[in-house]
Order: sequence, then C-alpha cells, then structure tokens
Amino acid sequence: MNTLRVHLQIAPAFVQRVARASLKRAVQAAFESTGGEAGGELTLVITDDAQVKELNRIYRGVDASTDVLAFSSTNEAGTFVPSAEAACYLGDIVISYPRAFEQAAAYGHPVEEELLLLVVHGVLHLLGYDHERDSDREEMWRMQSAALVSLGIKWQP
Repeated sequence: MNTLRVHLQIAPAFVQRVARASLKRAVQAAFESTGGEAGGELTLVITDDAQVKELNRIYRGVDASTDVLAFSSTNEAGTFVPSAEAACYLGDIVISYPRAFEQAAAYGHPVEEELLLLVVHGVLHLLGYDHERDSDREEMWRMQSAALVSLGIKWQP
C-alpha cells in the first residue's frame, strides 16, 4: 500500500489558527476523491500574502497575490500516477492565510473550511487536474466537491 506524507510549514503568525490534522485529512480526501490510492509526498505551506505574491510574480509572472499556488514536481500532461514501488514527491502547495480569511468572511463560512477547500484544490492541481476548459472544470469540481463532502463541508461551485 502506498503511503502519503504531508510536510506542513506554517508561518509563526498563523500556527495557532490552523488545525494541522484537518489539513492532512483534506489532502487525504483529495486523493480519495480521484479514485486513486494515496501515495507520495507533498509540502503544504500556510503563509502570508507577501510571500504568495512574490512566488506568484517569480514563477507565474503575475505581480499579485492569490489564495493558493500549486507547484507540481512533474511536467507530464494528464493525471499524475505515483509509482507503486516508491513514494514520489508530488510538489508544493502554498496558501495565503490572509486571503483564505478574507474569502471565508466574504462567503460566510469558517476560515477552516476555506483552508480545506484550498488544500483540496491545490492537491487536485498537483495530481494534474485543471479547470481552464469546461470539461476539465466539471471533472475537477466533481472531485473537489466529493472531497469536501467527505470532510463534512457542503460546497457549490
């Protein structure tokens, strides 16, 4: 059976505001929503807007903050399928806590739910899913919704 390892890096300003176990459960739920067996490693970073903006500028050429960035370790097109023999490093997910807080307030739900949504969304991107085309978006939203429901969160795109 493949194992899933999640390395958490939480900026000191947000350590007391983030439930580490919930974040790890969200990663697992995202994997399970794809129907695949969870395997591999990833790093999840919870940080501030300034760091997310800088990463977005450097790696995407966009000089603005965003809620979540996913940096896949694979360049292959399509869904990433980890090897059965060894855990693969899948990539990094970077989330802006202040942006999650703002979005949660705007949508009227707890910040923890917004963080879990962003984690699931980021994991699906690491696994090769995208939402640029309508057909891809429907599939990604279906998996995202399934993962969130398994975490007790009702989500509508």
